Amino acid sequence: MIVGSNQPYLFPYIGYWQLMNFADVYVISDSMQYIKKGYVNRNSILIDGKKHLFTLEALGVHGDTLINEVQVGNNRKKIARSIYNAYIKAPYFKEVYPMIKEVLFYEEKNLARYIGNSIQKIAAYLEMDTKFIYLSELQGETSLTAQERTIDINKRLNANHYVNAIGGQELYNKDDFLNENIKLSFLKTEDIEYKQFKNEFVPCLSIIDIMMFNSKEKIQEMLKAYTLV
Repeated sequence: MIVGSNQPYLFPYIGYWQLMNFADVYVISDSMQYIKKGYVNRNSILIDGKKHLFTLEALGVHGDTLINEVQVGNNRKKIARSIYNAYIKAPYFKEVYPMIKEVLFYEEKNLARYIGNSIQKIAAYLEMDTKFIYLSELQGETSLTAQERTIDINKRLNANHYVNAIGGQELYNKDDFLNENIKLSFLKTEDIEYKQFKNEFVPCLSIIDIMMFNSKEKIQEMLKAYTLV
């Protein structure tokens, strides 16, 4: 069984979804520390041909607050309006915007569960059959280090293959995983480009941008545009 994991991110870039799509089971790492000005509750969309960062308000953040201890703030209407204005003329707006609006106004105050819902809704739209688990339910509190914790997760799930984003090369050692009979791979996203109105292509935007400009079938092809290292 293939397991993937990452922190919950709001409308993340395509590589996140590639990782999720590749895994049989995806662990939403909600019990990790919330990083201020990180990408848990922020991302970028296209406005007037340029990359524009938006941030979902987060409440109750202190020095060592965990993601699942943070609460959702009150600026969802502003974000929805920005997305509406940015993509009203996009080819797949009528199909995609109602779903985006639904997840934005999901009645959940816990940030991790709120983002977890958005992840699962979009995964369903993209017809993924991945199973989702929250780390807090699987592992509970632990004093294990990052690599030890991830190995423990895989052993609890009886996984034989763990896949992480390419940045995980700095955190995980393949030999240590092999010693536990777990194959470790890193997913590297290939260059992906598509038409965005008439402007020069702006890369590395939220999945919102990809869904607004591409059919579901085209996105499913994009989900396979990666290499494992």
